[in-house]
Amino acid sequence: MDSQNASYNVGQAKGQAQEKASNMMDKASDVAHSAQDSMQQAGQQMQEKAQGAADSIKSALNSKNQ
Repeated sequence: MDSQNASYNVGQAKGQAQEKASNMMDKASDVAHSAQDSMQQAGQQMQEKAQGAADSIKSALNSKNQ
């Protein structure tokens, strides 16, 4: 009977460890996606600011040449 209990307990511990590992991987994946989204948003904002600066320069040059 002790052998069966030990095997059961080992199986339980293994299952719990697998579940915890799976949860940690899910959390790591969520963090990675969040970081990727943040970087994409930052890149988009930088691109929009650069476009705005370029448009301002074009406007300034056009009004100077007229």
